[in-house]
Amino acid sequence: MKFPSIFRTANPSRFDIKPRYYDPVKEEIEQRTSRIKKELEADGVISKGDNSPNFSYQSGIRGAFAQHRGIKERSSNPLTSTGMIRTFIFFILVGGLGGYIYLGPVIFEYILYLTMIVAGIYFFFRLKPKRKNE
Repeated sequence: MKFPSIFRTANPSRFDIKPRYYDPVKEEIEQRTSRIKKELEADGVISKGDNSPNFSYQSGIRGAFAQHRGIKERSSNPLTSTGMIRTFIFFILVGGLGGYIYLGPVIFEYILYLTMIVAGIYFFFRLKPKRKNE
């Protein structure tokens, strides 16, 4: 219950925002429609003021999948795949653990030397210039 007063207290201000509605599907449909109309005008199928085409409608699914270029092709090199890299790391860890149990701390030196040799061979072939015939 509020008591009468000669002083006015401030009321909390209301947050009133009018949201703008954005429909990405509708936007894409409008862009595609305008692009197709421009292509048809360029081909001479429809005139600039005319919205009715001079041909019968057919399915638009025929070229829809061929035009999409969003998915990149996978690399054909198996050494760059994450599964292969994980497998190499797993074998190095298991080999290091088993070698530590059987040989002691000297296995880490052997693994370090082997890793340096493999890395050297890899970078040699990676940085070696390729022949023009291949």
